[in-house]
Amino acid sequence: MAARPNSSDESADHQRVAKVLARAGVASRREVERLIEAGRVAINGQTLTTPAVKVEPGDILTVDGEVVAGAEPTRLFRYHKPVGLVTSHNDPGGRPTVFQNLPEGLPRVISIGRLDLNSEGLLLLTNDGELSRALEMPSAAWVRRYRVRAFGYATQERLDKLKDGVVVEGVRYGAIEAKLDKAVGDREGARNVWITVSLTEGKNREVRRVLESIGLKVNRLLRLSYGPFALGDLGAGDVEEVGPRVIRELLADVIPPENMPKGSAVQFKGAPGAGRRRPSGEAGGTPREADAAPRRALRPGQESGEIKGPRQPKKAGWAKAKPKLNPHAKKGAPAKKAWSEGPKGSRPSARADGPRPASTGKPAGPRGPRPAGKPAGKPSRPGGPGAGPKRRG
Repeated sequence: MAARPNSSDESADHQRVAKVLARAGVASRREVERLIEAGRVAINGQTLTTPAVKVEPGDILTVDGEVVAGAEPTRLFRYHKPVGLVTSHNDPGGRPTVFQNLPEGLPRVISIGRLDLNSEGLLLLTNDGELSRALEMPSAAWVRRYRVRAFGYATQERLDKLKDGVVVEGVRYGAIEAKLDKAVGDREGARNVWITVSLTEGKNREVRRVLESIGLKVNRLLRLSYGPFALGDLGAGDVEEVGPRVIRELLADVIPPENMPKGSAVQFKGAPGAGRRRPSGEAGGTPREADAAPRRALRPGQESGEIKGPRQPKKAGWAKAKPKLNPHAKKGAPAKKAWSEGPKGSRPSARADGPRPASTGKPAGPRGPRPAGKPAGKPSRPGGPGAGPKRRG
């Protein structure tokens, strides 16, 4: 973890203008120097021409004519940057920027690091310019992890060579850990490969340039994490504030005690956007209005479970429900047999009108009356009339 550098020539009441503006969340120190060169910063109405100026108590500091408020406790946000946005407050080419598309309710924030126009994923935002500068420096050694899809042929052995660093067009890039996750195609043909890339420097377009040096053309790049902060299920364009307690636990070595947030509640609670992959039943998840089924109008008292008042009249032309028919019944099949209300064990009688056919002895079963020459009862026990000698076997 990188510690915030201390300056012995500055006191709490006399700080350089770049540090004051960075701490107020206007911009990073580097960007403040550019604002001063452009003549956009003034103290007590006097436009500054150099950043080597200290701000004293009671001075009125303005940027583009707007007064800069005092420093607030440090706040941090997770933002899922979509493709097609520039990580800048103002783009000379007129392209849409990240800060133009942030939801309402956020303070003035700056980014920690950048993602280029065609990259997406996690982008940390903060109102503390000093925090942004401290976490961007390579000495912070925060690991950035990316999910990359590239076109070309690669093996794990070729990717392992990036652990020693590589020089591309005269620029030295540090150690990069790349893991081949999936490849589609054969050795001779071109294919798309999925790679998980981890690095700590985060130079401009570093992942794209390094992979191009080994013959891979990146066609999608998604940042999964920045240090201990992960993208998770955050949908494209969504913003979530990091809780004060998490900031105190993870950034105690970077943020001075006087700037540390207190409490545990977040101030910004953004609604889940269209890209969020969170079920409606999970904590913090709410179903979108577009996905919710239309509801019928409730009668008075129905909200609380107690129906009050008359029922709504039926519309003209409504008919009674038709009787339900057995869908398995075949056309022309004989009628089913029903049990009669006779004594227990009686046989079923056919559902037909008219008297039953006359018969002697017991009632006729499903096969009709018994033959006349066959006795109706059971044979007598041994020893009875007509019984033969008992045979032992």
